[in-house]
Amino acid sequence: MISYNTKDWFTFIFKFHKADTFRTLAPIMAAIGLYSGIVGYMEVEFWKLSDTSYIKNITIMHSMLGFVISLLLVFRTNTAYERWWEGRKLWGALVNNSRNLAIKLSAILKSDDDKKFFREMIANYASVLHIHLKDSDVSKELFDNLDLEIDHHKHRPNQIAQMMFERINILYEQQKITGDQLIILNSELQSFTDICGACERIKNTPIPYSYSAFIKKFIFFYVMTLPFGYAFSIGYYVVPVVVFIFYVLASLELIAEEIEDPFGDDENDLPTRKISENIKKHVEELI
Repeated sequence: MISYNTKDWFTFIFKFHKADTFRTLAPIMAAIGLYSGIVGYMEVEFWKLSDTSYIKNITIMHSMLGFVISLLLVFRTNTAYERWWEGRKLWGALVNNSRNLAIKLSAILKSDDDKKFFREMIANYASVLHIHLKDSDVSKELFDNLDLEIDHHKHRPNQIAQMMFERINILYEQQKITGDQLIILNSELQSFTDICGACERIKNTPIPYSYSAFIKKFIFFYVMTLPFGYAFSIGYYVVPVVVFIFYVLASLELIAEEIEDPFGDDENDLPTRKISENIKKHVEELI
């Protein structure tokens, strides 16, 4: 995740980070600029359309649809950010639950061997979950048109959770922990699986295809029709104007695409590897 100073306006405005949408959209922006220039030339210089041409009134459509497209993009970005923020809350809960489990086990357990086991397993769960969420197959588990050979017995976070619960159950059978302590520890272990399942829900349930495809088509046709009306009023200045409008609209969609899957490898995704390392450090301090 990018580290930055929120008050440093100069850096935001004049520095182009590798995650900036301008780099991604530059080729398309050049093509749209060329297209706008051709449309402006054909209308003004070649066809020499008069100011009374009905094509000039196409800007009325843009005024009417501008409000609609703004609402769609606001909803799109808000939905994507909610997914990103929910992922952050889930990993924050994993941090807290790992600490709570470590604190309780450090007070309950007497054997150094048992403490060593849970010291490693609690830290391993966060590390394995980080790797598990990076797996591209996890994001495709619910796709109807794909037949993935996924062996659910190799679900690595589940294996770690199972090993910890089995060890807790053995300790109970050996009367090293009481029934009340077993209930307390069981709720902590259950929360690990709940967090994993919630993260998988975000990972393998993307924004509905029809909605995402419609926004992209809407932006494309909206921008492609802009030069026809505005070439009459601003001439060849239609080129930078249309390019800038496309940059704003397409950038919002690109940003939403990036943050709607917070467990990927993009610059603005959650630092799950760093969080798992912090969990490991904290657990080792407690047990």
